[in-house]
Amino acid sequence: MPLPLYVPKETKEHEKRVALVPSVAAKLQKLGLEITMESGAGKAARIPDSAYTDAGVSLGSVEGAKLIFRVQPPSLEDIAQMPEGAVLCSFIYAQREPAVVKALQERNITCFAMELIPRITRAQAMDALSSQAALAGYYAALLAATQLNRILPMMTTAVGSLRPARILVMGAGVAGLQALATAKRLGAMIEGYDVRPEVKEQVQSVGGKFVDTGVNAVGEGGYARELTDEEKQQVEAVLTRHVQQADAVITTASIPGKPSPKILTEAQIMGMKDGAVIIDMAAEGGGNTPLTKPGETIEVGPVSIIAPLNITSHLAEHASELYSRNLLALVTLMVQDGELKLDWEDEVLAKSVLTHEGEIRNDAAREAVENQSEGAL
Repeated sequence: MPLPLYVPKETKEHEKRVALVPSVAAKLQKLGLEITMESGAGKAARIPDSAYTDAGVSLGSVEGAKLIFRVQPPSLEDIAQMPEGAVLCSFIYAQREPAVVKALQERNITCFAMELIPRITRAQAMDALSSQAALAGYYAALLAATQLNRILPMMTTAVGSLRPARILVMGAGVAGLQALATAKRLGAMIEGYDVRPEVKEQVQSVGGKFVDTGVNAVGEGGYARELTDEEKQQVEAVLTRHVQQADAVITTASIPGKPSPKILTEAQIMGMKDGAVIIDMAAEGGGNTPLTKPGETIEVGPVSIIAPLNITSHLAEHASELYSRNLLALVTLMVQDGELKLDWEDEVLAKSVLTHEGEIRNDAAREAVENQSEGAL
């Protein structure tokens, strides 16, 4: 008997992505899944119902589903409608959404949180954080290009040449490297900074100059160590010089489910060039600057701070496609011959499971739920 999969329409405001695209539906069917979608689930991503029905997908409700795909965390109402014991694959961000975790636990839902997929080689195809971050980095570079009151590349004209814009990207993870690469393709002079000196070669590989503060922050076991006061002053002095020489600064420092670290100071911002822009990619967690207003574009002193929310939703077609592929790769670990078989010896499943059989399996999520319960007393 085929395994019933249900994909609902996303309900969070401004969310345009969908957890399944037609091209991936055919591959899931080969695994033995019978797919039902809520009518209109792909509409915001410009994928009509007919594209799904042509791929053999039925339109209907969540009733009877054994497996559910989502992009954003479900609402409490969504969870109440899920069949008890179903398996949910979705972003959850448990530390921000303890009430959702508690509801999943009480509904006996086995939930795999996509943000918990471990960063190991065999899980790369399942790493939805990285696939979405790459698109967000691309979009951030385009935002910088369109928000500046100047062009990015050097341009030679009959009346002389225009110099290229200088873009500094702070944080050389997946999003940062893609922002650097895109800005480079648009003709900007690019610089990248990260507290991890080992990413220097990655910044250079996309044509960027690595901002070297002269301080190695790597401590025992490869983790970042606490800097001395003298080292902190040295790092800030070097960064301030590069920040204030930049036409645009793109900040990418975010921690899934936690507040974003502040990596630019108000003093650094106030010393930037007139007309400079900051693209704050960490607005979901409050932003990387003390002046950021998530979801807004503001002018502060000499600069504009642009802090978009849910950046990848602006690229819904390709974001949905990549996310669907991530889910397909994950499901291949848990479906055999059309049946759900969860192998808890598998590192990917063991580390990404949030709730199972009425238990919260993730320590940070459990702590968040307990803290919420204590706060309610």
